[in-house]
Amino acid sequence: MRAVLFFCFFAIFLNCEDKQTKKKNTPKTEVEKPIKKDVEEDSNEEPEREFPRLNSRSAMEFFLEYDKHHKENKVRLTTDFGEIDILLYNETKFHRSNFIWLTKQGYFNDTQFYRVIDNFMIQGGNSDDIKTARKRGYIGKYLLPPDTKRGFKHDRGVISMPSSDIRNPHKLASPYEFFIVCQKGGAHFLDGDYTIFGHVTRGMDVVDKIAAVETDDGDWPAQNIYIKKVEIID
Repeated sequence: MRAVLFFCFFAIFLNCEDKQTKKKNTPKTEVEKPIKKDVEEDSNEEPEREFPRLNSRSAMEFFLEYDKHHKENKVRLTTDFGEIDILLYNETKFHRSNFIWLTKQGYFNDTQFYRVIDNFMIQGGNSDDIKTARKRGYIGKYLLPPDTKRGFKHDRGVISMPSSDIRNPHKLASPYEFFIVCQKGGAHFLDGDYTIFGHVTRGMDVVDKIAAVETDDGDWPAQNIYIKKVEIID
């Protein structure tokens, strides 16, 4: 009986040793370290917030009130290829307010144009950097309803808001991202599905340069194209 118990104990010990060896040999990504640090530094009390964490239910009321006090409608994107100035439409107030508010929160800084298709569009506002995911986590997870009946068309130079692809039959807009149409003659097959909320007033040459870069099969640029800063201008 003792021999059997000893054999079982020895087998369990070897199994644990093997698991520890495999764990040490698993390469760690840069993402794992900050996540672990966040868990260690987490406390029961969240620091006082300047604004509530948004969700799809609270976002509409939040931006409706925000629109009453914040009327800015011009922004400048500084990219690796130059500057792009955009006029945001007052008619699509929820989407304009959302973009202005995210700009003031510094959300778009250091995000990327992560999907580009020559003579079609460039899409930005996301990143594979963990900092972007943290910003989203702090701001909140929410979608905006489409606002597609204002008479705007997906002409060349307009800025529009893509919809979330996950279980989203009503094409609710993904508030953190945007795309700029660069197709000659426009991309009017998109009309009615995505909310147009502004247009480029300066820098379409920059948009075209970004759209022309080399990409992989998933339309991700071969070299990262950063949106260094988005700021409100007069």
